[in-house]
Amino acid sequence: AVVSTQSTGRQFTKRILGQKDANYWDRLKNLKISSLQRRRERYTIIHLWKILQGVCPNDLDIQFKPNARLGIKATLPPLPKRATAYACSTYDKSFTVRACQLWNNLPKEVNTQVTF
Repeated sequence: AVVSTQSTGRQFTKRILGQKDANYWDRLKNLKISSLQRRRERYTIIHLWKILQGVCPNDLDIQFKPNARLGIKATLPPLPKRATAYACSTYDKSFTVRACQLWNNLPKEVNTQVTF
């Protein structure tokens, strides 16, 4: 679904006047827009920040723990040790795991902000 949506975006931007001969990344730069992946990552981080601030419910069971050197880090309850390979694979690709990975890659100056 994501690949097909990205493909639609590629085709759409190509039809904008003056963008036909530019490659996809140059079209995005010329039009001052981000790729779908970048936008999705941005909104994922904003959603986690809202959970941390208590604006959104924490239905993902993410725990936030302060770290003196790294700022606020997100942790998840672990998958049971007897989980099947399929369950592990699905878990690793889940929104919650990817969201925590994105959050934990943020610098301390960003993940400790109280306002945006």
